[in-house]
Amino acid sequence: MDTLVERAVAGALRDGGDEAVRLYVAACAERMAPLFVGLRAGVPGREADLDFYVESVRDLWYADRPLAHAAERVRLLERFPELQPNEEGITDVADTYAFLAALCLRYALLAHGSGNADDAESCGHAVLTSVGMLDRNVAGAGFLADEQRLQSLLLSDDISGLWDASVTAGRERLRAVLGHLPGR
Repeated sequence: MDTLVERAVAGALRDGGDEAVRLYVAACAERMAPLFVGLRAGVPGREADLDFYVESVRDLWYADRPLAHAAERVRLLERFPELQPNEEGITDVADTYAFLAALCLRYALLAHGSGNADDAESCGHAVLTSVGMLDRNVAGAGFLADEQRLQSLLLSDDISGLWDASVTAGRERLRAVLGHLPGR
C-alpha cells in the first residue's frame, strides 16, 4: 500500500504558495480531530489538551495568514503524552490513532506557521497512514481512497465543500475506530 502523498498534490503544495499549504494542513487536521478528541474525551486530566487541540484546528482554517505563535503551539503539543517517547511503543488501538492525530496536528502547526511544503507533506502522510490502517482493519473500507480524493481537492479550483467534507470524513473515521476498540 502506498501511503505517500500523491506527486500531483506534493507539487501543488510546493507551487501553490503559503496559503495552499495552510489550507491543505487545516483540512488534514480537521479530518484527524475527531480521532484525537473522540479517543481522549473523558480521560482524566486531558481537558486542557482537548481544548488546545480543538482551538488549534479551528485556528488553522485562517489560511490567509500564518498562525500566531505556531512554534509555541508546537512546543505545547509536544508535551502531550502521545508524543512522548515510550520504551514499549504503541500497541493500543486508541493510542495509535491518538498518536497519529497528534502527529498530524504537529506537522500542521509547523507548516501553517512556515508555509513549508515538506511539513505539509508529513502532515498528509500521518493522515494517509491512519486511514491505511483503517482500511486494513475494516472490511470493505475505502478510507484511503477517500483521503487521497480529499487531499487532491487542493488541485481543484473549487474547494467550497472542503471543510464540510473534512468534518464528515473525520466523523466516519472515528466511528470506524470506535467499532474496533476492545469491549465495544
